[in-house]
Amino acid sequence: MQNNKIIKVVIADDHMIFRDGLRSLLDRQLDMEVVAEADNGRIAIKHAKELSPDVVIMDIGMSELNGIDATRQIVKMSLGVKVLALSMYSDKRFVKEMLKAGASGYMLKDSAFTELIDAIRVIVGGKIYISPGVASIVLEDYLGDSTQRESSIRSLLTSREIEVLQLLAEGKSTKQIALSLSLSIKTIESRRARIMQKIGIDNIANLTKYAIREGIISL
Repeated sequence: MQNNKIIKVVIADDHMIFRDGLRSLLDRQLDMEVVAEADNGRIAIKHAKELSPDVVIMDIGMSELNGIDATRQIVKMSLGVKVLALSMYSDKRFVKEMLKAGASGYMLKDSAFTELIDAIRVIVGGKIYISPGVASIVLEDYLGDSTQRESSIRSLLTSREIEVLQLLAEGKSTKQIALSLSLSIKTIESRRARIMQKIGIDNIANLTKYAIREGIISL
């Protein structure tokens, strides 16, 4: 236990059964309290801003706004909120992007619950926690030649463009996206054209495939 301090936790995952199970287990810890749940990245950001939790347990593949870009926005707000990625993805691309976004830890969903508790306490203590299942990926990248590293979609597109890309790939209309982001239809059309120009894609079907491949949305 961390000096009798109650660790406030937000669970962000798009599967209700998983959230319910995780909440039940975490609430049994004397030093932890689940203060909110979110089923998409936008709600996770809202809870982080309004509730100032100590930790957000963040899934990657969520609708509206994925976990990577939600993490980036939470960290950018400089609220002192730690993000622990809890994902089914062990792919190098996801691990790297989540850590680059500012996550303080990365775990796989097949990890033991006791490991999750340890990870939460580690990152609240100001350290980084990497699950053994993905540690080799992080070490390999650290030791690798940076000039050989693949370029990231997030080096090509702005944060707002990635938000628009995700919503387009999820099948949202221009009007729906404009309402969701509080922008004009003309602005969304302009950003859609700019996105397609930047990544060299000229139709929504291929845009969706690209978004899946880059981890912006999941199947």
